[in-house]
Amino acid sequence: MRFSLLALLLLCASTVRAADEWQPVATELLKQEKTGFGGLSGVVVDRDTGDLFVCLSDRGVFRSTDQGKTWARHGKDDKDILKGRTETPGCFQIDPTGKTKQFILPRVYGAPITVGSTDPAAAWRTMDKKSVHVDWCAVDWTDAERKFVLTFVHESKERLVLVSHDGGKSFTEASKGHGLGAWIFDADTAVVALAKSKDKPKGGIVRTTDGGKTFAPVAEYAAVCLPKPQGDTLYWLVEGALLKGTEKGEKWTKVSDIKDARYGPVFGKDAKTLFVLTNAGVIESTDSGATWGKPIPVPKELKGVSALTWLEYDPKNDVLYVMKMGSDLYKLPRPK
Repeated sequence: MRFSLLALLLLCASTVRAADEWQPVATELLKQEKTGFGGLSGVVVDRDTGDLFVCLSDRGVFRSTDQGKTWARHGKDDKDILKGRTETPGCFQIDPTGKTKQFILPRVYGAPITVGSTDPAAAWRTMDKKSVHVDWCAVDWTDAERKFVLTFVHESKERLVLVSHDGGKSFTEASKGHGLGAWIFDADTAVVALAKSKDKPKGGIVRTTDGGKTFAPVAEYAAVCLPKPQGDTLYWLVEGALLKGTEKGEKWTKVSDIKDARYGPVFGKDAKTLFVLTNAGVIESTDSGATWGKPIPVPKELKGVSALTWLEYDPKNDVLYVMKMGSDLYKLPRPK
């Protein structure tokens, strides 16, 4: 009995310490920059270098090469001050296949989707003005020209997805009734989430093999965040579970049950390590999502987890990052 009580106290203490060890790293940056509504609105990590990139509302992208100790504007000059803000967690992304150093930056206000690079000297370009007011976008990372693009119109009553086949130079309506996210496998093949509705009470995932002309259902789940690729497998958090899709999104299986998932999975140092953000905090799996550890609470300053809470991981330095739109950015060095 005495041993069990001691073990319980140690477990509780370790959980409290984990919450207390989150460190704010963008406080001074946010003080010096006169941001628009939303303040800090997005974060992404270059997994090869550990460099941090954040989007500040109406102030553009900033970069830190020392885990948030210092920051500098990312871009060639002041012309690269990007208006607007990101919003949907994970919409600001560096090529998740790891094959290039390009990034995409969709914004809900201010400017069209921007395609950039982690190289501060590289030129940036923006897509057509029809993409000026979007929540997220998916591009064909297998194509150097990124011709096939899907993007979701912000606050669209029809829940409209737009499609481009010329790298964002022009967009047309693809289909309606969509939800959180899409993934493009090649020039013809993609999957897109369906929102829950009277006709689709469970939501769903639909697939196109003709570049967005037609879609066919492949699964009945309601996505809670954007999908995440790992090699040829696509992971997608849905209500109550983690799914994995294979055969270019044609086949879907449940990996495990997850209660109150919000965002992820974010991949760790190896293929078997995954992190997921839930209402209770950050949970970790070391067996490809089959089982999960106890949650690490997020910083108390975030006042809980919401649909605007982002999670990132730096495998080079073994550091977790978390933020909510309008908050500071917090880092948690992992135990050695």
